[in-house]
Amino acid sequence: MSADASPRSVRKSSRSSVSGSGDAGRQHVTVLDDQQSAYFLHLNMGKRGMSVDMKDPRGKAFMQRLCDSADVFIENYRPGALDKLGLGYAALSERNPRLVYCSISAYGHAGPDAHRAGFGLIAEAKSSIMQMIGNPGEPPPLMRISLGDMYTGIHAVAAINEALFGRMKSGRGQHIDMALHDTLVSMHEYAVQCYTMQGVVPKQTGHDMPTSALYGVFRAANGDLVIAAQVDDSWKRFAALVAQHGGPADFGDDARFHSLNGRNAHRETILSIVKPWVAARPVKDVLALLDSVDVSCAKVQRIDEVVADPQIIARGMVIEQAHPRFGTLRLPNLPFRFSDCDTSIRETGPDLGQHNAEVAQSLGFSAAAIDAMQTDGVLFSKRSAQ
Repeated sequence: MSADASPRSVRKSSRSSVSGSGDAGRQHVTVLDDQQSAYFLHLNMGKRGMSVDMKDPRGKAFMQRLCDSADVFIENYRPGALDKLGLGYAALSERNPRLVYCSISAYGHAGPDAHRAGFGLIAEAKSSIMQMIGNPGEPPPLMRISLGDMYTGIHAVAAINEALFGRMKSGRGQHIDMALHDTLVSMHEYAVQCYTMQGVVPKQTGHDMPTSALYGVFRAANGDLVIAAQVDDSWKRFAALVAQHGGPADFGDDARFHSLNGRNAHRETILSIVKPWVAARPVKDVLALLDSVDVSCAKVQRIDEVVADPQIIARGMVIEQAHPRFGTLRLPNLPFRFSDCDTSIRETGPDLGQHNAEVAQSLGFSAAAIDAMQTDGVLFSKRSAQ
């Protein structure tokens, strides 16, 4: 369910009207109208949408009743915000002991930073992920994807499924405390160990990995590509290929480069040969040569090339949806592929408060009660505000 629920009061009465804006994502990046952005439509496809004034006693009661029959409740308010509204884990689990309650915040519900606000950008900086990317001596670049937000959400799904599985034995749900900062720290597959076991602090390395030669980004005559020849067998095929196509004749036979430690120790020598070899050829030609000897490689693609990529098309990773106001939408698909389940998402992201009445009716509220809550803005939608 799409969460436009907010502790901030948004009211409409017969005497005055206050327009609500809903989730901030509705006004993010490609804004289509006063209710929708392409960003929101992508992240909320297939969901039902409600907008609830949780400070009104009726809104609080509505949310409580909704959670009484729920399996999972997910929230991303600052720790303590929902406790004040009577919608924290303790209150809801007392009403529904089987509820799996997942909280997602910047720093989690414990620790000296728990009270602080934060975004993915903050977690990227504090986790040291940002410090390791970019060119030496330059400020780190922005990721340009919401790494902390997306990856924490993926971990939350895994944790929720574990809690639901555990509930089959215990009969009880539990509180899951997810933090963006924790998630990004957990993603360090080598940096933490480098420091705790060897005292080495990873540094910015630019376009390749000094500890995994040869593995990096290279500029060709008309674009950029990546090469992954860090495994011994792959390296030997790559080096022999370079030697056969204009590189030093003995490049493939140089025993100094036949082990990872040797390649790392002589990385600069290797780069002085590989960089000009790649730069002398168009991307297409370099990729064809590397593919011919089964060395992993890829062009650094623009997003228009990604959308037209035959592999992406074959996998159905860009889907079309029919929207009642915007016509045909093309959006990224979910990456799940099940052998016995159709995961296609046919419903578009909801308008602000689009399913208020539908959900309220399913919870047993009378038509008169629903109408009153809509009139007073407890259940808010753009339509009811007009």
